[in-house]
Amino acid sequence: MLTQRQLFFNHLAQTTDMPLALEIVKAEGIYLTDVNGKQYIDLISGISVSNVGHRHPKVVSAIIDQVNKYMHLMVYGEYIQSPQVQLASLLSSLLPKSLNSVYFVNSGSEAIEGAMKLAKRFTGRSEIISFENAYHGSTQGSLSIMGNEEFKSAFRPLLPGTKLMRFNKMEDLRHITERTACVVVETIQGEAGAIVPVNNFLKALSERCKQTGTLLIADEIQCGFGRTGKLFSFEHFDVIPDILCMAKGMGGGMPIGAFVSSKEIMNSFTNNPILGHITTFGGHPVCCAASLAVLSVLLEENLMGEVAKKEHIIRRELNDPRIKSINGKGLLLSVEFESFEQNKAIIDKCIAQGVIADWFLFNANSMRIAPPLTISEQELMYACKIIQESIGEVYSPSPSE
Repeated sequence: MLTQRQLFFNHLAQTTDMPLALEIVKAEGIYLTDVNGKQYIDLISGISVSNVGHRHPKVVSAIIDQVNKYMHLMVYGEYIQSPQVQLASLLSSLLPKSLNSVYFVNSGSEAIEGAMKLAKRFTGRSEIISFENAYHGSTQGSLSIMGNEEFKSAFRPLLPGTKLMRFNKMEDLRHITERTACVVVETIQGEAGAIVPVNNFLKALSERCKQTGTLLIADEIQCGFGRTGKLFSFEHFDVIPDILCMAKGMGGGMPIGAFVSSKEIMNSFTNNPILGHITTFGGHPVCCAASLAVLSVLLEENLMGEVAKKEHIIRRELNDPRIKSINGKGLLLSVEFESFEQNKAIIDKCIAQGVIADWFLFNANSMRIAPPLTISEQELMYACKIIQESIGEVYSPSPSE
């Protein structure tokens, strides 16, 4: 009889020739347990998904409660379903007044696709601008605005009318004109290596969009839901997007995303043509119930209030001359080394010692640190100790010796 590992390689579609292939049988809090009983600290939250930890009791309870009532009933938007209505209402109450209409989807890529369509429909324009080293998903529309040619070239031709600008470069804002339907921006660039906007760049971007009648779409798929210490990271930068995209940490491990705008803009989907955007499973009641529980946990357990302190712990504990820089904000950080080879070797040693880290798609020299917000200070210090030991093993003897 074939093992699970053999079946994994024989029948599950692979995206690389070197998957981690850890066989996980249980996840709880910040820990994953493999088939041999070995525990791992999940220092990347399944790529910024498990913000409130794995299987948070309130999330699990909400899922069970909703399953006992109903699951899928009808395609999106036709029936009044309490989990959808309650989640949309709560989100709207936590966002600026202009972000009061929520369209639920199944993933971050779908949120981006819907937002792009909405911007084109509302403005009557077709040009879409994004940024170099931006990641917005892998479907063909979101791939079209990805900021890395290596990941795009094999799939061309893609969506026409797209353009790239450089992040944090004020001079590039001139490319936004009256022809531009929208600018899509990660408020913190994730796969570029947790790059934070500087010198009021997002503010200037927002003002340029207003001058030209261009919609500003904020991609908060990776940095939202408390990861930077606020519910959404645009709150740090004194801007309000016209459309907000979210997913990943939104569902506590369940698949859900959304794009949010004003009622005026969102109503563009109701006519010419009607059903301007359709999804079968978007806003699935079980996923919405889970997301409601996630918001409850974030608001009631002060997880966001502890993020800055935990960021400080990481920066303090990883104060090592062999680290080139630590970038990012809150619990979305990148630790930069000299090369991918060194970074990969350090990551491998961390995993062998029970701490799961990773690198960034467009910044392979840097290690991703994005643990569940529920991680304790002691657990965080232990994880940093393992990282430090792994650095020492890879760089030994160190330059200071």
